[in-house]
Amino acid sequence: MTSATQFAAEAAATLAAATGVDHHDIALVLGSGWGGAADLIGEEVARIDATDVPGFDAHVVPGHHPVFRSLVTPNGKRVLVLGARQHFYQVRDAAKVAHAIRMSAAAGCTQLVLTNGCGSTRPDVGPGSVVLLEDHINFTGATPLEGATFVDMSQVYSPRLRDIARGIDGELVDGIYIQFTGPQYETPAEVRMAATLGANLVGMSTVLEAIAAREAGMEILGLSLVTNLAAGIGGDTLDHQEVLDAGREAGPRISALLAAIVREM
Repeated sequence: MTSATQFAAEAAATLAAATGVDHHDIALVLGSGWGGAADLIGEEVARIDATDVPGFDAHVVPGHHPVFRSLVTPNGKRVLVLGARQHFYQVRDAAKVAHAIRMSAAAGCTQLVLTNGCGSTRPDVGPGSVVLLEDHINFTGATPLEGATFVDMSQVYSPRLRDIARGIDGELVDGIYIQFTGPQYETPAEVRMAATLGANLVGMSTVLEAIAAREAGMEILGLSLVTNLAAGIGGDTLDHQEVLDAGREAGPRISALLAAIVREM
């Protein structure tokens, strides 16, 4: 067992002791705009401040809440809601970014839903659109993996889970997400580069988490809420308040969608 997985196991043990739930099935990371889904998924059994779990610090990003919640769905699935996403731009440590995912795997989760708010390079897929991740590009220059850990990344985002999502909303479109390091927003030139590389969604999260989840053998669903057109596409300047406002406006609709998907997983 590596030091990272051992630390994750310690965190999972603390989580189990605090919540009284020794096993979870699905882990859920709620990005900007997605927070309301947790209230629709099922009954809350317990919650714990993330700072009470080894490896998690106080969160300072507006729109994110450092709390872990344990839910049970109507069909008996245990869902662990991770409200303490540690962004790479905060910690500059890919292993720390991956810690919540590894803790979830140690807690028994075999499925992971990653959500985020992002920019779009496609004017026809504008603010308020929900996009299914079909692939990603890691543009951080980092990885949570250590040593000779060769993980297959040919199907990061589960076709089966994507089919479940499409069965609930047949209008969902596919997208390829690129993770930049942040915290600055991308320049128009960087957005053009990303589009040339094949990305049509740009953001600052998700990819490093997905890599860690694949290492752990988890089945992954990725969902992006487009909060803005990327720099140089819409012609407007960008700020974090715009992201929060777009997420707030879309919140009830996308929360209902996500809750419906999770209940079918």
